[in-house]
Amino acid sequence: MKPFTHDIDWHETVIHIQDLYKSFGDNHVLQGVHLDLHRGENIVVLGRSGTGKSVLIKIIAGLLKPDSGTVRVLGQDVDQLDTAGLRDLRLKLGFCFQHGALYDSMTVCENLAFPLKRNEPGMTRAERDRRIDLVLEAVGLAHTKNQMPAELSGGQRKRIGIARTLILRPEIMLYDEPTAGLDPITCTEINNLINEVQGRFKTSSIIITHDLTCAKATGDNIAVMKEGRFIRQGNFNEVFSDGDELIREFYDYNFIQ
Repeated sequence: MKPFTHDIDWHETVIHIQDLYKSFGDNHVLQGVHLDLHRGENIVVLGRSGTGKSVLIKIIAGLLKPDSGTVRVLGQDVDQLDTAGLRDLRLKLGFCFQHGALYDSMTVCENLAFPLKRNEPGMTRAERDRRIDLVLEAVGLAHTKNQMPAELSGGQRKRIGIARTLILRPEIMLYDEPTAGLDPITCTEINNLINEVQGRFKTSSIIITHDLTCAKATGDNIAVMKEGRFIRQGNFNEVFSDGDELIREFYDYNFIQ
């Protein structure tokens, strides 16, 4: 069973950001951001806490309005969309939150069924069950279907969070610190899963992180953010190939030799 049937144009720009500015009072968070995400690509936005990474994805999703600049997602100018337009667009975006954002009072199956019942009310129970089985199998947790979130490890909760995002078949995935708080082995498992999702579901992704290991493992391209702007973009080797002081500072911060 193929999760998606849409044709893939690998040259298509699915997110286009140009001259993006956003401030909160005297706090100038984004200061002229440029970014293009292409179909099927993983871009890692790498930066320390407080550099504007999470504000960027909130603007992409229409949760915050920019002060100025262009933010175009799947061909639509986000800040020009009305409420209905934003709702339709968000159904094509998958949000993977840092802490999984599962409902503790629901089983894994009920957590996965919830977005389907809300957004695809005409779906039959049999089709809903097939969709749930598909995404659980994709994240390697079919056996957890009837468990409660409290019975899961941190890594399993992350995987179920990704499964719940995938269940609506988004075209774009937005990962917010996907490896935060996890041990090194589980981090590797989550990094591998992000790549598996990209390959199997043909998603385009923006991965927000301060973890260099995650960036190297998952990013087709890396955009390093400092003080509200990108100071370097390219693949991992291009970004970290020279002795630029600002880049080296971030490299050393991650304790990777």
